[in-house]
Amino acid sequence: MIEVTAEALANHPFLHGMSRDHLAVLAEAAADVMFPARHRLCEDGHNATHFWLLQSGQVALDLDVPGQGRMKVETIGMGELLGWSWLFPPYRWAFGAVAASPVEAFEFDARAVRACCESDPVLGYELTHRLAYVVAKRLQATRVRLISASSQSVGSR
Repeated sequence: MIEVTAEALANHPFLHGMSRDHLAVLAEAAADVMFPARHRLCEDGHNATHFWLLQSGQVALDLDVPGQGRMKVETIGMGELLGWSWLFPPYRWAFGAVAASPVEAFEFDARAVRACCESDPVLGYELTHRLAYVVAKRLQATRVRLISASSQSVGSR
């Protein structure tokens, strides 16, 4: 396993501008990992024990829809965050994720990062603020897709 440094984390868009001290704390809870295409990183409803900052490759987010199976919701890639369920009780994944191509990522131990956030509220606020931005951006993208799908289905009637 390759050691993760604060300098390496500083280059990731999600952490851009974070203090050197906070990056050093996060580096202690991180590992540099690789996943082959079709590797399932997390499963809807399972315990959220890690989260990832993607360095390369793409990951498909999916949701298990009763009676229909897994449905792809979005694809994310280099420079993006995978996972936010690790921060909010009950710490269970709200979506599944599978590597759509080979992926390299920084993998973080969720429990260790939560403990760091509890002991350093400034770090906790910083991560929560960044995570909220990602969630808002993805919700807006989902809204656009739903409106588009709705207008297409109305037009085909």
